Amino acid sequence: MSLLDIRVPAVVLRIDRNPFHHGTLGAVRSLGRAGVEVHVVADTAGSPVGASRYARQMHPPPPPGASTEEILAVLRRVADRIGRPAVLVPMDDASAITVGRTREELAPSYLLPEMPGTLAERVADKAELAAVCASAEVPHPVTLVPDSPAEVEDALRQLGLPVVAKWSRPWLLPAGSGLRSTVLVRSPQQARELFLHTEEAGSRLLLQAYLSPGPDRDWFFHGYADHSGSVRAGGPGRKQLAWPRGAGLTAVGCWTPNADVQALAERLTGELGYRGIFDLDFRRCGQTGRYHLLDFNPRAGAQFRLFADSTGLDVVRALHLDLTGRSLPAGTPLAGRAFVVENYAPMAALRAAPGGRELAWYAADDRSPGRVMWAQWCRHVSRRLYERLGTTTSPTPRLIPRAASPSLTDNEKASS
Repeated sequence: MSLLDIRVPAVVLRIDRNPFHHGTLGAVRSLGRAGVEVHVVADTAGSPVGASRYARQMHPPPPPGASTEEILAVLRRVADRIGRPAVLVPMDDASAITVGRTREELAPSYLLPEMPGTLAERVADKAELAAVCASAEVPHPVTLVPDSPAEVEDALRQLGLPVVAKWSRPWLLPAGSGLRSTVLVRSPQQARELFLHTEEAGSRLLLQAYLSPGPDRDWFFHGYADHSGSVRAGGPGRKQLAWPRGAGLTAVGCWTPNADVQALAERLTGELGYRGIFDLDFRRCGQTGRYHLLDFNPRAGAQFRLFADSTGLDVVRALHLDLTGRSLPAGTPLAGRAFVVENYAPMAALRAAPGGRELAWYAADDRSPGRVMWAQWCRHVSRRLYERLGTTTSPTPRLIPRAASPSLTDNEKASS
């Protein structure tokens, strides 16, 4: 019998057009294995997510650059199709922010954590985060927000080179602009050129002191703050391999106890009155040994399945249990457990994992997404090679049809 209330469906929402977002697949599998009817609102044309046996129904996402009203209209249509209240699971910052802003409009159709409607936007804004950390006394790299080219020069003199340049609201970056949310700036000219794109980027450019990477310096914490504010599920993890190396997403991560990171996460969410799923990124300073918060993501992180404990509880299941009034089981943390994203770390996926391991794409009970991923990934890499070689023609992508969705009555426990 499932711990979750399988009478209540779930809607997994992602506005970002990323076909290789393995966190979305993780959410679909986690809830679907527990017997929950899972609906997906995301761009899944040719995506591995659309091939999962645990996705009951796919729904067209809002158009790129959609307004709040357009997103609301999509979610209302989905709610009408489902016909009963559902747990809503945002999987990117834009989704989480929109859901926070429109909680009152969504509440009749969707179950959502109770917290201030602007809080998700506040913590996701990279410039606002510096003030949030200062208020909560959580270490954060020195961050300056220049308002002119002259202030860019002043900031570089204060911070030194290299510096980290970030757009304060990366979810506003226009598709196809070539602008990246975070860039390591190595020259004044590079910083000036970035600043000139401020209007195009849609938010302010901030310059941040650079904390150099190194062994055991990159950490993350995934958690769920329940209705009382207690941090449940999740835990601290160590990033063993990033893609791109040194500053990218977690390609290989390990569940690693860390009392300092845990305390910082609990202090910050407690001070803010945060409720719901969150994903924090930390970097340890090589000189002081202090852990500095780099990012606060007000939604599930892509590798959240790393933290599935002995009862199968992860942050997405915790959300469903809490919002449907069910108790969260007291499981045992599986320290040493690993999570590997196969397309970014194929060799790590083949190595032995004494502490246990979950792959982002392959699963014995849900094989189709893994097959689709490798087919799509090979085409993606081929296109990138053609572009770098300056070839004018590139392979034409072939969309792979979605596998038929079987009945979800065959429930299985999740095993990250």
